[in-house]
Formats: sequence, structure tokens, C-alpha cells
Amino acid sequence: MAVVLANRALTLYALAHPWARDANGVPVPPDPNHRPAPRGTWPGSALEQPDTTWSLRLDPAAWPVEPGDVVGDEAGMTWTVTTARLHRVPGYPAVDYIQATATQNPPEVP
Repeated sequence: MAVVLANRALTLYALAHPWARDANGVPVPPDPNHRPAPRGTWPGSALEQPDTTWSLRLDPAAWPVEPGDVVGDEAGMTWTVTTARLHRVPGYPAVDYIQATATQNPPEVP
């Protein structure tokens, strides 16, 4: 079993969930140009996969993490979460983590 060590500090920008719904009951995502306040910053890891998606490992204190949430690092890189799940090991909370799959966002231009 491989161990993924923290290689950066990750900040979670969680959107309001569940999303509001329109008159037809269809979920309406929030404005993509508005980044919510950060929920917190924790040690984590971000590894690019061969299919160009990213595998993120977040501290369990960041839970819940939902698709559409944004994760950023200290270097200014950001990712949009596509899937996330909380891994817990009964009796060993030190090894709990959140595994997320994400896509890298284009860099912000000042």
C-alpha cells in the first residue's frame, strides 16, 4: 500500500450546498466568478494523474467536500472538485483523509 505524504498546504473554498433550484426544480450553481470565503487551510497533497485529472488528499477537518468546491494551494494553483469521499480508519483517526478527484483551473490573470 502506497502512502501519500503532504506536499503542500491546501485551502478549501466550499460553495453553499445544496444549490438553489430554479422554478423547474433544476439545481442552479452559484456564480463561478465568486469564490466563497475559505473554510480553512491544512496540509494535503495534489498529484496529477495520467489522464490529466488531479488526485487531492485533504485533512478530514475539511469535510464535507462536494463537487464544485474549489481547492487552492499556497502557490496560487486551484482545482475544482469533481468527486470526494471521506476515508476513516476505525480506531486510527491519525490516518483519516479525504480523497478528491479534481480538474485544474486555468491560472488567474491579474
